[in-house]
Amino acid sequence: MASYKSMHFRRIPGRKAPIIAIVGSDGSGKTTVSHEILRFMSSYRPTTLCHLGKQTGNLRRAMRQHSLGKKVDSRIREAGASARQNGISFPVALVMFIASMRRVLRFTKMFFFHCMGRAILTDRYPQIAEPGAMDGPLLTGRQLADVGAKMLMHLEFWLYRKMTALRPDVVLRLNVDLETAARRKPDHRISSLEKKIQVVPKLSFNGAPIIDLDSREPLEKVLEQSREVVGAIMDCY
Repeated sequence: MASYKSMHFRRIPGRKAPIIAIVGSDGSGKTTVSHEILRFMSSYRPTTLCHLGKQTGNLRRAMRQHSLGKKVDSRIREAGASARQNGISFPVALVMFIASMRRVLRFTKMFFFHCMGRAILTDRYPQIAEPGAMDGPLLTGRQLADVGAKMLMHLEFWLYRKMTALRPDVVLRLNVDLETAARRKPDHRISSLEKKIQVVPKLSFNGAPIIDLDSREPLEKVLEQSREVVGAIMDCY
């Protein structure tokens, strides 16, 4: 891998502290890399790690561990199949909108810390390049059954555009293959992992520079490459 210091990262005008995002599918090692990079960034200046996902997937996986939860999860899947066939009605769209607002609230909290002058490291980051997947708006691009659902879709997309306007200084994109991801996340559905892995290379973040890392490599190598990039950014501030 070439030295990333040759990429000449620059401080974003008007910004007092950097925002660095780590993205990738489940099983790509985001959590492990995030905590190590947090320690590295904290050696430069006060840094806050912010998780910007909805984490509804974690809730559903926990539900499936119990008989009642399995029934609820089955009903959710049935409702999803019906919505795909008949269109998403306002009540279903409202549930999806509320879930999406979890990310908006987390982003708002992150923005508050950033305004205080803290460096920010994020696990995930909102994007609108691929709606409906990997931290994109949930309602955009869906078949919507009524005016109420369409109103929520427009509001959600507006909020996501506002969030993505605050672009990261750099995005570390962790790439992984299905076999490795499935081995690391045995409790995840293979079909879900496969979809996310296919979407990750298509993501963009409002023109932010993206550094692709192969998370199949040994952890220390991935961390060394990450530190080189992050160090170059931190030196700009």
